[in-house]
Amino acid sequence: MHAVILAGGKGVRLRPYTTTLPKPLMPIGDNHAILEIVLNQLADCGFRSVTLAINHLGPLIRAYVGDGARWGLRVDYVEEDRPLSTVGPLFNIRDSLPEHFLVMNGDVLTDLDYGDLLHRHELARTGLTVAVAERTHKIDFGVLDVESTRIVGFREKPHLRYQVSMGVYGMSRRTLAPYQPGRAFGFDQLVLDLLARGEYPDTYPFTGFWLDIGRPEDYDEANRRLAELRPVLFRQRQEEPV
Repeated sequence: MHAVILAGGKGVRLRPYTTTLPKPLMPIGDNHAILEIVLNQLADCGFRSVTLAINHLGPLIRAYVGDGARWGLRVDYVEEDRPLSTVGPLFNIRDSLPEHFLVMNGDVLTDLDYGDLLHRHELARTGLTVAVAERTHKIDFGVLDVESTRIVGFREKPHLRYQVSMGVYGMSRRTLAPYQPGRAFGFDQLVLDLLARGEYPDTYPFTGFWLDIGRPEDYDEANRRLAELRPVLFRQRQEEPV
């Protein structure tokens, strides 16, 4: 199995930390970088090769990961000469990718089974499968349902539940076929294109642990809860020191 990790972002929301360190190399605790945790998990889930899409401070990521041998992985790189967003880097390596592969952001902490997601994607026979988590947002106001000028319904401080993308995807090579290499293109644009063509992506519902480390509060939470999260993040590597 093959995975592509998107590790080229500038980590704007985590500045000033990411001014000198790329976001995937941000430390969780004293001993582990985010990217190290992800590579460990991919190896444990049966992945054998990884492509790292790099840009911002890319040489630091190359120096840290190398050829991936210490994780039992074969790692290669695709380097952007300009920002290509979240899907654009894949257009340049389309011909070297397997028929089905995993794509994920390089700042995700989760206990999702990446191998099972890719297997489910292959069975679904869709071009794209999105790992989704449910989030709840409390509205601090009374919400009115209004038709014309009349109130026809009322909900006092309701909780809204919605499905969000986790930044982890199963993808098929054919999904990339319509697009030219070198084009800056995001996952939001890809999903809208697929919907417009009637090619509806599948979902992989997930109820376990998930943090997107793009926000300072989530990064702080990951460090604060490291001892608690360790059995979740290192399910097969309990012997490693914290």
